[in-house]
This record gives sequence, structure tokens and C-alpha cells, in this order.
Amino acid sequence: MPCMTKLQFKNKWVLVTGASSGLGAEIARQLAANHGANLILLARRKDKLEQLKSELEGNTGVKVKLLIADLSKPGEVDQALDDILADDQLYAAVLNAAITHFGPHRDLSWTEYETMLQTNVNAVVRMTNRLTTYFENNNHEGGLMIVSSMAALIPIPYQAVYSGTKSFLLGFATALRFELKNKNFSITVFTPGGIETEMTEGEKFNDLRNWLTPVSQVAKDGLNAFEKRKLTHIPGFSNKMGAFLIKLLGRKFILTRMSSIYKSSLLKSEKSK
Repeated sequence: MPCMTKLQFKNKWVLVTGASSGLGAEIARQLAANHGANLILLARRKDKLEQLKSELEGNTGVKVKLLIADLSKPGEVDQALDDILADDQLYAAVLNAAITHFGPHRDLSWTEYETMLQTNVNAVVRMTNRLTTYFENNNHEGGLMIVSSMAALIPIPYQAVYSGTKSFLLGFATALRFELKNKNFSITVFTPGGIETEMTEGEKFNDLRNWLTPVSQVAKDGLNAFEKRKLTHIPGFSNKMGAFLIKLLGRKFILTRMSSIYKSSLLKSEKSK
């Protein structure tokens, strides 16, 4: 489904969810500094968003709007969407917000499980439905990037629910793109591997640090794929090799090895407490 041109973010309004830290914050920084985009930043933590707004407006001169919302709550998702689309100026959106659990699946309470599903799946589908309808019905130019994960391609033991949510997003969004009628609107699915962010700072990840990629590089790769309207994108040689090896060596072999490595990292963090 070819689109006419690359996305052009300069002076356009771009939504970034999960923008208070990590990959979302870095994507916002690069959209402002390297692409000149005006930003709608959405997250739960008002203080973090206000700090980022001040930084971006001061350093780059772009315009920044803030939306404080908990995406695990459908009412707040709908209110945020009303605010985002009210002035009919949205050009693009990066749906990045997500939460994870690293540890034995049995340790996850039902409340935590539901919160993860609401944030990682329900909110993304709810926002995608509304945003896709907006671009399709109005025939506006633009794009939507959904941040999935390598965990969608190589399910991660001890992050079972997270892997499941990201696998859902990959299948949902790639299929949906082929239903689009507006040739100037595209959906991209970005599948990064482990990233050096606030989410991976804890001791549980100590033995996994060599697998983590600097957040600045991941954000740059994602925005490049988004700009080019790629259907899906795996960033980095090691991630591409991982996707190849699971086909070559088999899912059972790779997941057995990963289970052993992740379990060892978890056990070491427990012993250090």
C-alpha cells in the first residue's frame, strides 16, 4: 500500500504517549530537535511532563501541549482523545505508553494483570480506532506508529504477559494497515529490543545490560522508520539476528536459553537484597 510521500513532521502536531520518561521522552526530544515538530505529550506524571515541556520549548522553540491521563482507565483515554482531536490539527501519533512485569508470572496479581492489559492493549486499540477513523474520514495526511517489542517476535519468559500484549499489537496493527483507504495515512509497528531506560534500571536487569541499547539510538531508528512509513521495523543488528536465529534454531531452543538467562538474573537480584 504505497503512500505518496514521507511524513514531514516540521511545524506539525505529533502526539507521543508515555512521554514522561524513557523511549517516549526521547522520541519527543528528537521530534522537537531534529524534526521541528510541535508536540502533544501524554503521560500520568505531571511533574515529569512539565519538566520536559520546559526543556523542549526552551531548547528548540517548538510548541508543547500536555495531557495528564492514566491510560489504564477508559474514561481518561476517551477524554484525552477528545482533547487531542478537538482542533483538527493532529498530524501523527506515537503510541508508546506501556507497563511491564519482570519476574515469575505467579507473582503478578490480578489487579496488576488487568492494569497491564488495559494500558498495553485496550488503550492502544481504543486510541488506534479513534485516530484511524479521524484520518480515514477526513482524508488527512499523517501517520500512526505503535511501539510493540521484540518480545512480540521472541516471547520472553518471566515477562509472559508483557510479551503477549506486544504480540497482540504487532498482529493487530499490521493487519489493520491493509484495511486503510486513505493512501496518505500509514500505520507503522516498531519492535525494539531491550532499551536502557528507567524501566530497566533495577537490579533484576543486571545480567542483561549487555543486551540493552541506548535509548537515543532506538528513538532515532524508530522515527526513521516512521518517517519512511515502514510497515514494521526491527532496529539494530542484534535484534535482526535474534529474529533470524529463532527461525533457524527453533523457538524451543531459543526460549530455553532465554529462560535460563533471565532466571539467573532474577535469582542474583534476589540474593543481593
